[in-house]
This record gives sequence, structure tokens and C-alpha cells, in this order.
Amino acid sequence: MKGTWVAAIRGYVWVKLIGGDARAFLNAAVSERIALWNIAYSREGELTFGVTVPDFFRLRPLLKRSGARTRILQKRGLPFQAARLARRKTFAAGMLAFAALLFVLSTFVWQVKVAGESAIPENVVLQAARQEGVFPFQWSLKMKDTAVLARRMAARLPDAAWVGVEKKGTTVIITVVDSTKPEAKPLVGPSDIIAKADAVVTRIVAESGRPLVERNERVKRGQVLVSGWLGEGELRKAVVSKGTVRGLVWHEMRIVSPLVREQKTLTGASKERSYWVVGNRALQISGYGGEPFAESRTGSAIYPWKILSWTLPFGIMKEKELEVRTVRDELTEDQAKEAGLRQAREELLAKCGPDARITSENILHEHKENGKVMMTVLFEVDQSIGVERPIVQSPAG
Repeated sequence: MKGTWVAAIRGYVWVKLIGGDARAFLNAAVSERIALWNIAYSREGELTFGVTVPDFFRLRPLLKRSGARTRILQKRGLPFQAARLARRKTFAAGMLAFAALLFVLSTFVWQVKVAGESAIPENVVLQAARQEGVFPFQWSLKMKDTAVLARRMAARLPDAAWVGVEKKGTTVIITVVDSTKPEAKPLVGPSDIIAKADAVVTRIVAESGRPLVERNERVKRGQVLVSGWLGEGELRKAVVSKGTVRGLVWHEMRIVSPLVREQKTLTGASKERSYWVVGNRALQISGYGGEPFAESRTGSAIYPWKILSWTLPFGIMKEKELEVRTVRDELTEDQAKEAGLRQAREELLAKCGPDARITSENILHEHKENGKVMMTVLFEVDQSIGVERPIVQSPAG
């Protein structure tokens, strides 16, 4: 029954049973159909339980029969809260004033957001909105209809194909869609395809231009692979070279892999805190007690208050701190070596391109020092080696 709304409305108390026969008391409570919950024994061996206020007054005959007495530990529920508020009239009046203030503040615009992926700068959109009377701290009743605002803002933003204005609570969201323009094609001039690294050619396909090298030929960095010049003599002309050139490239990498690795894992222990949030400020209201964990990771979520469809600039922020533990894993020399090679392969393929593949690897040097395995490895990679170079002048002759 703990935590139900019925118990909260009727009021309930947490009670400690002192002395007497606890077993006889519980049997009598069951026979009288008195609901008790969370029945437990304290560290001193005394019985504790929860009971609603009406049932608490029915315990007196049972206490006499069992020779026990009770002590109230806590009082919870609506009757006790109402009694406390009755004794604190100023506080109750403050609550009413606070509710009235919330209603008044909800009639203002607190935030103006620009949504959509638009090339128009956000400050330009916000300036157009301000000119139409949409800005923070504006009274909502003074704003024009959202359809009218959208139409007038679209007239002020010539680069926008469509403008939408939506009001959600105290926030105005402006969505801008850019007008479609023809894609500007880059100016392409005559070019050669040259080698970007020393390599041995494994494949060459020229879609346009004249290939100057063959498969299995060794080339140097900067050497022309596909020429953009076609024809002979006066009929020669420069074109844009297009094609695919792949080759074997050698990469020498120095790898350092530790024999001890530290990883952070969650233990499952956590602590929660709650905050009142007003605008961009927060006031902690629960979860005090300092930092409970030596290492931790914290996440938070904000739950704004709402009145019907209006989102107010107030709310509750829940923060959860999770305990983190550092785990040390000791690797063998072979495990550390394989881990280092695996990471080096991933980095190399990311550098050489998505179509690159490692054809061989050779460990040139290997030793262990200061708890680390150090290696020098030569990788052979089959990758694209061609890159365009503009033709800036005519060949001699």
C-alpha cells in the first residue's frame, strides 16, 4: 500500500512497536483486517511498519492485549501537509502568489528558436522576426497570427522558399526552408593525373587523357600517370584527365602498445539530485551530501512545467550520478602486440581511403620497454595513388 494515492490522501504514519509480544500484535492486526505494510525489524530488534491514520486509531485495543506501545516516527500524506500549511498562512499565500505569477509569465514569449537547415544566418532570421514583433519578453497577445507572421517574414527573407512560425507555450519556433538554386558546378580546366606517393602500379584505367605508365611499373611521387595532352603538333589539345590508378604503397609505422590497460566501468551504484530550474539557473532541492563517489559520470534531464499546451520557463532537473570504477587489465606480450597492430591497421586504412586494403605487413623491429611493446612495422597497401594537377602551361614545341 506504500506510495498509493489512497494512502497519501488519507494520511499515513510510520510506527515503531515498543515492548510487548510483536507476534501476537501482528496476528491480532490480521484478524482485525488492519492493513500494515513494510513490516520490518529495526537494528534494536523493534518492529516498524506503516499504517493509515484511520487504522492507527484502531490499534489501541490490540496494543493493550499484546502489552506493547507505539512511537510515531514519521507523518506523511495530505492531512498533515494541510495542517502544516494552515499553521504557515504566509507560505500558503506565497504559493498562491507563485501560481499566479506563473500564469502571468506564461503569457509572454521567453524564447525564439530558428529551426531547419538553412543557409540564411540565424541573426538575419531573428532580425526579421523582431521587425514583425516576435522577440523574447514580448506579450503573446500582441503578436499577430502565426500564418500572417510567416507570410510577412517570407517577404523579408528573399532567399527563403518557405517560412513557418509555430508557437509552443512560451517558445516561438521559426522554420526556414531555402529556395532551390542551381548547383554551382566548379570550373574544370585541363589537368594531368600524377602519383601522390612512390608506388608500383597495380591497375590503370584512363577514361580520358593518355596513360603514360603500365601495370607493374614503379613510379615516383609527382610523376605523371595520365597525361591531359592529346594529339600531335598543331592538333595537340589539353583535356581533363579522368581515370583510376591504383598501386602498392609502403607505409612504415611506429607502434607503441601498453601491457597494462585501464578501462572505466559502471558499478551500478548511483545517486540522484533534483533542482528547481528557472530560465538558465538551477537551485538544488534534494540529494545533498557532497560527492559520494571517488569517480563518477553524471547525466541530467530537464522536465519543464506545462499549462495545457504552454511550456513554462520553469521546471525540474533530475541529475543522476553513476559510480565509475577503473579496471586494470594486464595483457601478455602477444596480446599487446596484436592490439597495437589492429589499431595501426584501422588508422592506416582510414588514412588511405575506404577502398584501400593491406596486402602484407612486416615487423622490422620489436622490443619491450617501460611496460610497453614497441614495434616498427612496414605495411604494403593497395590504394588509389592518382591525384589531379592542373595544366598551367603548354608543353614546349
